[in-house]
Amino acid sequence: MQRRTALALGATLGATLALPALIRPAGAQEALTLRLHHFLPAVSNVHRFFLQPWAQKVQQESEGRLRIQIFPAMQLGGAPPQLFDQARDGVADIIWTLPGNTPGRFPRIEVFELPFVSHKRAIANCLAIQEFADAELRDEFREVHPICVWGHDQGLIHARREVRTMEDLRGLKLRFPTRLTGEALRALGAAPVGMPVPQVPEAMSQGVIDGAVVPWEVVPSIRLQEMVKYHTEIPGSPTFYIATFILAMNRAKYEGLPEALRKVLDANSDLAAARMAARPWDERGPVVEAEVKKRGNQVTVIAEAEKARWVEATKPVIDGWLAQMKERGIDGDALLGRARALVDKHGAGLA
Repeated sequence: MQRRTALALGATLGATLALPALIRPAGAQEALTLRLHHFLPAVSNVHRFFLQPWAQKVQQESEGRLRIQIFPAMQLGGAPPQLFDQARDGVADIIWTLPGNTPGRFPRIEVFELPFVSHKRAIANCLAIQEFADAELRDEFREVHPICVWGHDQGLIHARREVRTMEDLRGLKLRFPTRLTGEALRALGAAPVGMPVPQVPEAMSQGVIDGAVVPWEVVPSIRLQEMVKYHTEIPGSPTFYIATFILAMNRAKYEGLPEALRKVLDANSDLAAARMAARPWDERGPVVEAEVKKRGNQVTVIAEAEKARWVEATKPVIDGWLAQMKERGIDGDALLGRARALVDKHGAGLA
């Protein structure tokens, strides 16, 4: 009898303790966690100074109801060129990737990756590309929900030998990020080798490449400053090359969010997110450059007259792209004019 009474009391007590978990205020929502997948390590500046602060801001403004768990360095599997499709197919909820990882698939955004089109500062490119995306890229990225689209600051040449002229580039095996940058390097006499940036350290150690073209911000995440001694910058704007990026979400996942959570995400998308994305490049880039100089590496800025030679030598790359766009029924001239106007607009007054 006593045992039955104890069991009954225990059951009643257990039910009472469970009540707070079962009874919630009307309209209360369970916390929702989204998985964000990308290709760089957690020590990278974009991870630390853009993706993490952005995720924290979304969580804070949603009062903890929307959380974003970040998986760097392809921790959810696959290779960097597969990231866009992972967002499309729901393998990941959100991804950060380069459209240029799948050459020719996203032709319109390539206009900013043409040689000597984009600005040396990331903030100008980020705002220009996002504004361009709002008007021109909705169909191009229709398979996902774009959160923001942007581009980095000036890309540099980092190599085992000094580069001051086109002649110094002859035969130099350089990693490139996008097909148009590869074509531009070839036009300058280099021997371009395409690969995702995480593969650079191994390729350098095995002698597959002599260097790479990346912005300053990327250098420490792959320890490139330890593998090369020479860094070549192209002066002023427009700059030699940039790569473009997209932060994209699975469309069904986005559309299935409660309205209140969609509003939080929307408030941290488009130009608001593009401004945040610019910070690692513009703020960390100078810090990395200073650290590289401190370790004794040599930073060279080519002469303006030499830059003019590079501009002239790479014009066929632009002509070739325009011809390719025409074959695909795309008005490349209009896109190029629009891109240059937006770069001028957002780059006005920037050093």
